[in-house]
Amino acid sequence: MSRVTTHVLDTARGMPAAGVPVRLERSRPDGGFVKISSGVTDADGRLGDLVGEEGLVGGVHRLVFDTNAYHERCGERGFYPSVTIDFRIEDASQHHHVPLLLSPFGYSTYRGS
Repeated sequence: MSRVTTHVLDTARGMPAAGVPVRLERSRPDGGFVKISSGVTDADGRLGDLVGEEGLVGGVHRLVFDTNAYHERCGERGFYPSVTIDFRIEDASQHHHVPLLLSPFGYSTYRGS
């Protein structure tokens, strides 16, 4: 079964970002998005399988990270209250790993493996 996974690293602290709420959504034909699944990063900043019972289909998806909840728990106020990463799934049989490198005032991402 194909999977969507993520790994959130706090680059300002130099450690995994544990406890970040994450939501996976899929685009709808009308341009909106529908929630597929959600979870929270573990102690290593990882969130395993975000694919719901329906499985994965091709198309535009997005991960929404509640970075505000994480920053508040760390006793800081981040500039970005959430981070949304849109990505395209061409082959739904592949594993899609979408990491997030996070700090209070910036973030970056890439397609991992």
